[in-house]
Parts: sequence; structure tokens; C-alpha cells
Amino acid sequence: MAPRQPDRVVDPVGQRVRVRYAKRHRMRFASHRDYQRALERAIRRAGIPVAFSAGFSPHPRISYAGAAPTGMASEAEYLEIALAAALDPGLLRRRLDACLPDGLDVLEVVQAGPGSLVERLEASDWRVDLAGVDPTEAARAVVVFLAADEVLVSRLTKNGTRTVDARRPVILLGVDDTPDGVGPTDDSSSPACAILRLVVRHTIPAVRPDDVLSGLRRAADLDLPVPATVTRMAQGPLDPDGRRVLDPFTPDRDLSPAADGRWTAGCEQSRDVVGGDAGRT
Repeated sequence: MAPRQPDRVVDPVGQRVRVRYAKRHRMRFASHRDYQRALERAIRRAGIPVAFSAGFSPHPRISYAGAAPTGMASEAEYLEIALAAALDPGLLRRRLDACLPDGLDVLEVVQAGPGSLVERLEASDWRVDLAGVDPTEAARAVVVFLAADEVLVSRLTKNGTRTVDARRPVILLGVDDTPDGVGPTDDSSSPACAILRLVVRHTIPAVRPDDVLSGLRRAADLDLPVPATVTRMAQGPLDPDGRRVLDPFTPDRDLSPAADGRWTAGCEQSRDVVGGDAGRT
């Protein structure tokens, strides 16, 4: 009988970093497991000193927070990585971004401060492109939807059909007359395309943009000639008025090592990427 292998010791954590990344174009159709594999391969190729768990089959210590549903793009996906050794967040961003496939783009990396990242993600701000829908008709449907006290819709899950109230978690819903240009196609500028902006509070069970679209069909007979294209624009805590989604990295930036002069160049580059063109650099 082969000798018993000694139990593996958990890697010490030298640093925790939090990553904001985008899921764009064809990558919006990738499942959570697909881009989890892509990320882990990219971490190995980039030589990032990730810490591993103990046990018979060690895994990289990566925590995912608030992943967008399959089929939906996002400019605000988040995860946290435990590192076995400290690394400049700006350098980590550049290395990891260079090793990811097109459509997965690292936008910002910060050193993790105290508190839970998941608890900061209270709501999401979505852009919903409705090709073939007149904005006037979409506005009419929005008024009807918001006037309802309850809009029950059915969702098919792995455990069967579930009924959720699509109205209760909706904080803000309206037709966007001034889109910010992050949409997926040029059709959004056409008069035959309505663009909705939707802010939804994270609840259990979660209410997703497709649930709200089902609610618009049910409550206001809104016809969608083609499937909607959905992009998450922001995810984070709500402002004191409860209507605007804030940046969840703000507390981490206030406590980052850049405050005492370390890693300043890397952190400033990361902020420039988010504040300007959020694409690959």
C-alpha cells in the first residue's frame, strides 16, 4: 500500500486584491464556469502568485461576487483573489488582462480593504437595448409597470418553475434618451430601438432584467420583436437616496498603499482605465 500523503498546508495570504472586469461581445454567452476556467488559466500564464486552498485537490483562492447571468454583457463584474505574495495592483492588472481572451477585460485592480465585497453589491444598473421597439411605446409600458403594486412572473429554474415579483426590487426604470455609447450595436441610435435604464436592488430570489422584461410584457403588453440585448453598467452600494449605484471600490482606494507612496503609478493607471475608455490597453 502506498504511504499516505501528508496533508497540504494552506498557503499563507500575503495580500488580497479585488478585480473589476468586463464581459463583452461573444463572451457574454460564456457560462460562469467557462470564464472561471479562463481566469484560472490566465492567472497561471501571467505568473500571478495566487494562494491555494488545502486538501486533496487544492484550488486557487478566488471569490466571485454577483456574476451576471449567461447571455448578458457586463462592465462591472467583481472578484477577489488571495495572493501568496504581495504584488503591485497595476502590474497585476496588466499581466492578467494580457492573458485573458478577447471579451474578458480587466478594468481595475485594488488592494482589498476591510469588510466584505459581496455586502457592498446592493444593486445593479442595467442598460437594456430593445431593437424594433419604438421608444414611445416603451415609455408607455414603463409607466404601466411602475404603477403596479406587484407584477408576478414565472421563471424556469433547475428546480422547476418559480414565481417572483418583478416589480418590488425595481428602484428605477425609464427610457434613456442620452445613451452613453457602451451599447452592443449601432442599432441603438435608430428610432426603432428603445434603450431602457434599469436599477434593480439585489434580493433573494434575485430579480434579473429578463424578469423585468417579462413583467413589461405581462403588465403592459410590450411586444419584443427580437430578444433584448442587456449590459450591466454598474454594480455596487446605493447612494443615500437609494436611486444611484456607487463604486464599491471607493473604501479600498481610500485605504490603498498608494496613499503612502507605494504602488502609486500602478494604481493611477488602473483608475485612468476605468475613468476613460474602459477597453483593453
